[in-house]
Amino acid sequence: MSPQAALKRREPAMVEGEFVFTEGDFRKIAAMVHGDAGIALHETKATLVYSRLAKRLRALGLASFQDYCALVAGKDGLDERQKMLAALTTNVTRFFREPHHFDHLRDKVLPPLLSAARAGGKIRIWSAACSSGQEPYSAAMTILAAAPDAPSLDIKILATDIDPNMVAEARQGIYTPSLLAGIPDDLRRRWTAPSAHRPGSVQIAEEARALITFNELNLIGDWPMKGKFDAIFCRNVAIYFDDDTQARLWSRFAPLLKVGGHLYIGHSERVAGPAASAFEPDGITTYRLTREMVR
Repeated sequence: MSPQAALKRREPAMVEGEFVFTEGDFRKIAAMVHGDAGIALHETKATLVYSRLAKRLRALGLASFQDYCALVAGKDGLDERQKMLAALTTNVTRFFREPHHFDHLRDKVLPPLLSAARAGGKIRIWSAACSSGQEPYSAAMTILAAAPDAPSLDIKILATDIDPNMVAEARQGIYTPSLLAGIPDDLRRRWTAPSAHRPGSVQIAEEARALITFNELNLIGDWPMKGKFDAIFCRNVAIYFDDDTQARLWSRFAPLLKVGGHLYIGHSERVAGPAASAFEPDGITTYRLTREMVR
């Protein structure tokens, strides 16, 4: 659509570029992203939205954001809507990101849990926004380093993400060598090996992969889990939500944690809302559930 056509729509362009991108286009995209994933897009993100989605318009051969909005809002637009969401979400992750969380897991959380597991108990951990898998694999390697007998115990890590492409990538556990930089040397030597499926890449060891189940899950959708977790990692996700959505998220996590269980969040996040009174700080951006919460 030409700038002249945009004027006919009586809306100025929000971002100057190859495609006309109006405030109305932005509002439609922001409403879909918020409804689908709970992500709050403010007008300050208009340039980012334009730059990321302009690539989708070119790939689809579309002439305008108006046409793109019509596509993703239509009954045949589900696949592109998922691609739109993937384009607008930042899958920034790395192995042992915020390493103090994994130190806390190793030193404070795991010792009593492993003793109980060796007596017939179980350990359950949830990586609630696993992206391409580095977070749950970091947890798995932390467990294996603390307990080489972990494969014989009842230990399971659930790893979920809204993006099916990220889930598929994470499930393979294959990475370029440059992405392994955060893994401590001893763990890297023990729990990674050259990939037999992708030359030049490295795959996480089977023992670590076997501890993890990867599934697609929308954090603002339905959660099928019935049992409780000993620890939940949900880091650098809530920052994309508005305050009300964040509060609902913490209130939904709390009943899924065992009393004494831990919630790990991002460095810019804080537990707030009705669930906050059930948690107490237990380290840097680490919270311990102090009382039973009902769903």
